[in-house]
Amino acid sequence: MKTLTAAFAASSLIASLAGSAAIPTAATAQPVAHTYVACNQFGDCWRVHERYAYGPSAPIIYYNSDWYDTHRTDEHVHWLADPDNDRGYYDREGHWHADPGARALAGGLTGAGVGAAIGCLVTLPVGCAPGAGVGAAVGGSAGAVAGAATTPPR
Repeated sequence: MKTLTAAFAASSLIASLAGSAAIPTAATAQPVAHTYVACNQFGDCWRVHERYAYGPSAPIIYYNSDWYDTHRTDEHVHWLADPDNDRGYYDREGHWHADPGARALAGGLTGAGVGAAIGCLVTLPVGCAPGAGVGAAVGGSAGAVAGAATTPPR
């Protein structure tokens, strides 16, 4: 029993030291601009800065920015002009449909962060990782669902 208690104490100490070491880095980190590639079901693609949910009538698939470099010369992809405002999508004829009511899918990231923090605190006596992993999965799912569900109908 003493060995088990010592193992729990050591894992908690390591987790708290690792967490406190990351605080100065996270506090001084500069935001990084990230782009995505958005593609509709007709093979049209364009670059955007945010991901939005439009529902089943306009399914958009998002890829990370490195997908653009890989598929820039792909004959099956029709590249369209990057829009000035990311809130919208291209239809079958290549016409831009602005959608100012679209909701960003960033809620998943916020939910994952909060869930990981709560999960870590709850399981701190046995180590942070198990609770943080479960918390991030549950929180991320809830945040993404909330963002998609609050998209107003057209």
